[in-house]
Amino acid sequence: MPQYKPDFSFEDRYAGLVCGIDEAGRGPLAGPVVAAAVVIRRGEMPADILAQIDDSKALTAEKRAFLFSKIYEYAHVSLAEASVVEIDRLNILQASLLAMKKAHAKLRKQMQVPPVAALVDGNQKPSLGRVAIETIVQGDARSFSIAAASIIAKHYRDQLMYKAARKFPQYGWETNAGYGTPEHLKAIEIHGITPLHRRSFAPVSKQLVKENIAND
Repeated sequence: MPQYKPDFSFEDRYAGLVCGIDEAGRGPLAGPVVAAAVVIRRGEMPADILAQIDDSKALTAEKRAFLFSKIYEYAHVSLAEASVVEIDRLNILQASLLAMKKAHAKLRKQMQVPPVAALVDGNQKPSLGRVAIETIVQGDARSFSIAAASIIAKHYRDQLMYKAARKFPQYGWETNAGYGTPEHLKAIEIHGITPLHRRSFAPVSKQLVKENIAND
């Protein structure tokens, strides 16, 4: 696997503002999928802050929290979700693309001069209207704008699941963020599912079948 370091080389291909778009939460068994769109104000963000921006998965939770606030300070940022209901209705890929579309639309509304292009992590294009779209595999490790979006989306979603864990403390969401860890899977077997579980995901759907059989 190639080792990358984010820079502005992709952004520099365009004459105008460029936003980075990324999502967090495609894999978990519970909770929404969250997307962020970010335009870094390059003339304002201090070099020492920019140098710390990287793929959110390569950062500690503490570093993501710190950069979350700094990115908001020196960038245009928007966040959007696709709910569990939308995930189950559309499938996770289409729900992720929908969240990206929502985040991009919100970003355009809040900016006087909207971005001319969007850099999107992965290889699937959301529907963004009349804007140039470039998909970048491992984009969160290669583009500062996408990396910033990955930090925003990841930190925000982790905080959502941390708050949800207060209402449903049995599942360990404060540490597993809804992913299918052994602890989470065992809790599903013992306690059943919640309204925040994705019924279209196999471990959850299997539990539903068990509960339906038990109730017959």
